[in-house]
Amino acid sequence: MSMSVPVSAAYGAGSLSLLWESDRPFSLAVSLGILAHGSKDPSVRIGPGVAWLAFSTPGGDATLALSEQPAPAPGSRVLVRAWGPGADYALDGVPALLGGCDDWSAFDDPEFAATLPGAVSRTRRRNPGLRLPSTGRMLDSIVPVVLEQKVTAMEAYYSWRYLVAKYGADAPGPAPAGLKVPPGAGQWRRVPSWEWHRAGVDSHRSGTILRACAAASGLERLAALPLGEELTRRLCSIPGIGPWSAAEITQRTHGAPDSVSVGDYHLAAFVGAALTGRRTDDAGMLALLQPWLGHRQRVVRLLVLSGFRKQAYGPRLAPEDHRRR
Repeated sequence: MSMSVPVSAAYGAGSLSLLWESDRPFSLAVSLGILAHGSKDPSVRIGPGVAWLAFSTPGGDATLALSEQPAPAPGSRVLVRAWGPGADYALDGVPALLGGCDDWSAFDDPEFAATLPGAVSRTRRRNPGLRLPSTGRMLDSIVPVVLEQKVTAMEAYYSWRYLVAKYGADAPGPAPAGLKVPPGAGQWRRVPSWEWHRAGVDSHRSGTILRACAAASGLERLAALPLGEELTRRLCSIPGIGPWSAAEITQRTHGAPDSVSVGDYHLAAFVGAALTGRRTDDAGMLALLQPWLGHRQRVVRLLVLSGFRKQAYGPRLAPEDHRRR
């Protein structure tokens, strides 16, 4: 059970606050880490027990500051402070953001847990506070996911960092230096072609982002749709967004517990090596994860958190410099 209660203390001009409480463990860093696109994401700051997020809402820009508070075991408490014209909207989304609706009871049931690989079970015991966040912010997830298509993570993180730092708005309130609200649809559409080029973004990916921005109002309404084929179909109706992108997006917007990123350059090989000691392809990965249908993203997240690293073969993939084209 999770709940949010108002907090009367003031934390600066124009601030609002609440205390989110749960009778289950919760870890900010482990749970919200998936929302940061690289360690230098200008819109996210996450440290031990503390997180800062900046984003736009229907009411305007907002900054959230979240900090873990002492709580009776096994429960958890998070103090949430919000600034900016969108503070009310931001606070309304806190329960979903902190995984308040992310139910692990079936996963943690002893009978189901007995079927899990040892690496997954051990990692779950070490990370009882892992939950899958639901941001409900479609465009803020779509843009960085599209930037990650068919390039290295290092390239995609640079592109996101460059564009948000240059075209994002300063986060409202007493935010950390450099914290930015990512551009909205209108601002993304005004980014000059040469700036996409300087950010290392090819025309295919920038074109996909601009098409998504043209349909932004409809895409934002998808946050109210439940997980399922209809949601995926509507996301994939935007040319350039396919099953891999839809999976990556809904993992963040809807906290999708079963969403697997088929088509990922590394994931299938990683899952295969972690579970069997041998690399595999997408079909092999899905076959390996089949026993845990309904919880496959939970299994993948725990495998990532386990610290397992697959053996590397051959030279590392060298990033391509699109700016020299």
